[in-house]
Amino acid sequence: MLPMTAPARVPLPPPLAAHVWRGSALGHADMPVQRSGWAQLDAELPGGGWPCGSLNEILTPQAPLLEWRLLAPALREALRAGAPLVAVGPPAMPYLPGLHAQGVRAEHLVWVRSRDVGESLWAAGQVLRAGTAAALLVWLPACRTEALRRLHAHAQGGRSLVFALRPAQACAEASAAPLRVQARVGEPWELCVRVFKRRGPSHEHELRLRALPGALDGALSAALAALPPRREAGEPCHAVGRVAGLRLA
Repeated sequence: MLPMTAPARVPLPPPLAAHVWRGSALGHADMPVQRSGWAQLDAELPGGGWPCGSLNEILTPQAPLLEWRLLAPALREALRAGAPLVAVGPPAMPYLPGLHAQGVRAEHLVWVRSRDVGESLWAAGQVLRAGTAAALLVWLPACRTEALRRLHAHAQGGRSLVFALRPAQACAEASAAPLRVQARVGEPWELCVRVFKRRGPSHEHELRLRALPGALDGALSAALAALPPRREAGEPCHAVGRVAGLRLA
């Protein structure tokens, strides 16, 4: 019996090779992407930004404390073409002065109230079918996997940025969203972000994103740098009163 030899490796034609993805590598995006506004985060997202025409899931400990801070840079760029931003079922009325400071103007915002998750999903589906929104944000405190799958299918029919905002405990649930991101508040004016589901290798560590609003950058940068380090449990707490004329929470 002749010894078996390994088959010769034949390189794939370039057009076919461009569509081959190895699970050990960060995937590429089949649709256009919108830069997140955070270079550290873009480096961990397939395609280098938030995918358009796909469902992106953002999980936070308490809505709506930091979704707007995380997404505002991308939303600001997406709105430049003039199409609206649709917010469906936010748990609190959007704070227009704060959004304006982030570059999201009131005339670009469409706020849709809903009584329950079912109404939010229906409204989101209608927005995506219309295909006229630059971005859609829908808050879903509880949602079945089948409903998320339908929402993702609706998103795939267009080119909008689509974000489902869900509670942090939903990370243990299955989801049809190809991209799932956890975010929490870290040090003062800092966001801690982990991409726990993406097309590519697992992302184990947290990104620490400086989230100081641009209008406050000059006033607070030096003051925050001078603050004492975070105290350990049991150490006395010394309240910080006012820094640069602004009260810190």
